[in-house]
Amino acid sequence: MPQDVKFDLPFDTPISEHLEHARARHLRWVWDRRLVRSQAGFEEYVSWDLPQAAARTYPHASAEDMVVLMNWFSLAFLFDDQFDASRPDRADRIADVARELIVTPLRPAGSTPRVDCPITMAWAEVWAHLSEGMSLAWRTRFAASWGRFLVAHTEEVDLAARGLAGTLGLEEYTEFRRRTVGIHHSIDAGERSRGFEVPAQVQAHPLMIRMRDLAADTIGFMNDIHSFEREKRRGDGHNLIAVLHRENRCTWEEAADEAFRMTTECLNQYLELEAQVPQMYDELGLDEDERDRVRMGIEAIQHWINGNYEWALTSGRYAADKQGPASAAELAGRGSVDDLLTV
Repeated sequence: MPQDVKFDLPFDTPISEHLEHARARHLRWVWDRRLVRSQAGFEEYVSWDLPQAAARTYPHASAEDMVVLMNWFSLAFLFDDQFDASRPDRADRIADVARELIVTPLRPAGSTPRVDCPITMAWAEVWAHLSEGMSLAWRTRFAASWGRFLVAHTEEVDLAARGLAGTLGLEEYTEFRRRTVGIHHSIDAGERSRGFEVPAQVQAHPLMIRMRDLAADTIGFMNDIHSFEREKRRGDGHNLIAVLHRENRCTWEEAADEAFRMTTECLNQYLELEAQVPQMYDELGLDEDERDRVRMGIEAIQHWINGNYEWALTSGRYAADKQGPASAAELAGRGSVDDLLTV
């Protein structure tokens, strides 16, 4: 099954020593903030094992910061599952909530959300901690990446509501997936997890821009392969294998093979560019402190590529043989057991 597909990655991902400590606090927080509202919803959420994903992608975070990062992780995944394909009017509510999530980083930290539901209230709390100690430049960069991700998400929901989810061609889908996967702001959070910032001139350099895009493509395509069975079960056409199957008029197996080839090609292109980073140091005249910060920025990308991959191989979120309320919700056209968009 696609969740079992293995990739040969050239770097390892350490796992945070704070995983179990932070996991217990995080699961209590998710329940207390009503991000899960039923026992079935809680059990489904636990099966995803998002704490492991956070511990692999942000392995150097402190114990306290690891809890914050796990809490933040939960919001994007839980929000992603809120679309109910059987209710087109749901798209309007999702758009309202998404706008609130977008503007939260643009307001003073701790501001009360103007749209009241568990997702928005939890994000206001998380952002106050996540942004702590970071410069205005970093907060602005994160907010822009976060906003692009959420706008893309609402576009995806709108396409599905209008029955157009399966109409994107491969080129359109590739560009769209780069935004919906949400990797740019996730890499930005890697800086927060270790208390550093990649120099602005490096962030603006074409080499770094392309590396971040290729990392997003690699991770997005890997996720599409590992989540294919789940998304096929839900009738979700926002998946590389589904796009290739339709556009190339090939079998599912052939589409999966091509998706694997495309993912490997993206990874190889990323590695080729990563080898050029020392040249960028010299071109920009970076001092040793700046070079150290860039190195940690590169590690943040590596942690995301490999850490997300290792987590996806075992996460219950992508299990093909899922049973119970979560499976029933998916078959009914709903992504989530619990409704998180109402008070």
